[in-house]
Amino acid sequence: MSERPAFKRILLKLSGESLAGDAKFGINLEVLRRYSAEVKKIVDLGVQVAIVIGGGNIFRGISAAAREMDRVSADYMGMLATVINSMAMQNALENIGVVTRAQTAIPMNQIAEPFIRRKAVRHLEKGRVVIFAAGTGNPYFTTDTAAVLRAVEIEAEVILKGTRVDGVYTADPEKDPTAKKFDELSYLKVLNDELRVMDTTAITLSMDNNLPIIVFNMEAENNLRRVVLGESIGTKVRG
Repeated sequence: MSERPAFKRILLKLSGESLAGDAKFGINLEVLRRYSAEVKKIVDLGVQVAIVIGGGNIFRGISAAAREMDRVSADYMGMLATVINSMAMQNALENIGVVTRAQTAIPMNQIAEPFIRRKAVRHLEKGRVVIFAAGTGNPYFTTDTAAVLRAVEIEAEVILKGTRVDGVYTADPEKDPTAKKFDELSYLKVLNDELRVMDTTAITLSMDNNLPIIVFNMEAENNLRRVVLGESIGTKVRG
């Protein structure tokens, strides 16, 4: 297969839970190192990379821990959790020689730049990995929606959603051995069948902007590189 990437600019969406590894909580340094190494492989191909990471390994606004909290306050706590994960990823990438910039939707100038679209695009053009933290900066919106919003703003060609399974299934394959995998889906199929790809707002925003989503297994070595090189792995969601 040609070493020419199929995409020039991508946005990689990772869940916060994936950073926890088997512990289900906190940050697993081995997972962080592994993910960083996978990202470096596509940076070395010349791909412009932006990243959005969730915060579910630390705090989730709709979790049981937040049950008695005001929803807005809980969501802001979740946004701060994404900043912690983004800083961890930034350090892991820079430890292996990848130049990064972190931008936050909520200004916190001591640790990251504020989100400025033109500045983010300029960083990408210079070969820096840009990590977008703090979601959209607004409560009631998930990091899935933040990922799609940022992808549209920076004119990414695709969202690559790294998960623990190799695509989208009719049911949870970790619980149902009869679940069948989809190779390709339409946005409307995802919405109508309530398939767990991203939340409804994120899928609708992707559909409105004709932004494809590829769901793939981030745990498998070289999978991210294979997707970027155009191999048909995972599940592709498009119009």
